[in-house]
Amino acid sequence: MFRMPSGVRHAEVAGGGLAGLTVATALAQRGWSVRVHERGRELREIGAGIFMWENALRALEQTGAYEEATHRAERINSWKLYDERQRLIQDDWMKSDDVRLYLVLRTDLHRALANAAQRAGVEIVTSSLVAGASPDGELYLESGESHKADLIIGADGVGSPVRNSLGLDRVVRDLEDGCSRHLIPRMPQDPVNNALEYWNGGRRVGICPVTPDMVYVYTCCPASDLAGREKPLNKESWSKSFPTLRHVFDRIPDVSRWASFSDVRTHSWVKGRVALVGDAASAMSPNLGQAACLAMTNGYALGMMLDGAVDVPTALRGWEARQRPVTDATQKYSRLYGRVGTRWPRPLTDVRSALIWAAGKSRPWQARVNVAAHEGAELIGKLAK
Repeated sequence: MFRMPSGVRHAEVAGGGLAGLTVATALAQRGWSVRVHERGRELREIGAGIFMWENALRALEQTGAYEEATHRAERINSWKLYDERQRLIQDDWMKSDDVRLYLVLRTDLHRALANAAQRAGVEIVTSSLVAGASPDGELYLESGESHKADLIIGADGVGSPVRNSLGLDRVVRDLEDGCSRHLIPRMPQDPVNNALEYWNGGRRVGICPVTPDMVYVYTCCPASDLAGREKPLNKESWSKSFPTLRHVFDRIPDVSRWASFSDVRTHSWVKGRVALVGDAASAMSPNLGQAACLAMTNGYALGMMLDGAVDVPTALRGWEARQRPVTDATQKYSRLYGRVGTRWPRPLTDVRSALIWAAGKSRPWQARVNVAAHEGAELIGKLAK
């Protein structure tokens, strides 16, 4: 049975992913005793590349994970979008001079956050399956054990047992589209410091340098596109849609996993001494590159806003009131991006191109769509002072 040193507040965290490790580190750095419960037999991350916008980079800097996470990452200076006619319809997508964007290997990012958590004194328990929680601060495990704490964090993903046990789930929905993610060897003709995205009907392909020797490729399509979601990737089908990218598809290994996108909306992120972060609170499609960034930003902000707070439930409500509007707005625009990119009627694709081109010329629109990068970074900067 865990015993807290006198005067030290204790947190139990369900989930050892990006959100869980970030919030655990933020709390431990502020004197909390923290234990993380990871379902897997080891702490590890699968996947390929991941975009880290300014808000997430600020969180990485504050946790001490920045250097390790980005040591071989690629800085992205431009995000270009091409349509079916190979016309450039968007350049510098959501970019501005005061916003950094890096493409990082997911494994590098997760390892860096895990190391930062352990340096801060976080205890990480693997093969620990969480069953739920109570509002008064008790975490229940599938083994029958339970743990009392001053704070419970549900960072346990789209299917969150913590969220479901408290009746906080409002909408948990498969968006009926998704993507396969791949890492391929980097060649001289591949982009440098640029992310390229190509559209054809409901299919999208991203080609993004992620390390000096690897390129991250994503192939997105509706769930109804059976050829598009084949495993391994149907290279002939994708080459037919994007003939100029055959040299990219030919480098994709014959091992792939198509993952669907989900949307999670909750009645609240908070109930008593329990808070939800990451996919458990606000899963969204990765169309804007902010799903993980917001999970980390919200997690770190939670630790900062609890620093010195006497009343944990009140502090949690204040945290949700401050963080949720930006997250909700980003989730809404991510859904919109997915509908435009995946479900737009094929006879009207020229209209789509014109709309995207016009949106790219509107700085106010761009600022609204990427509000998370600006406001999230600003919040962490203010709270860190």
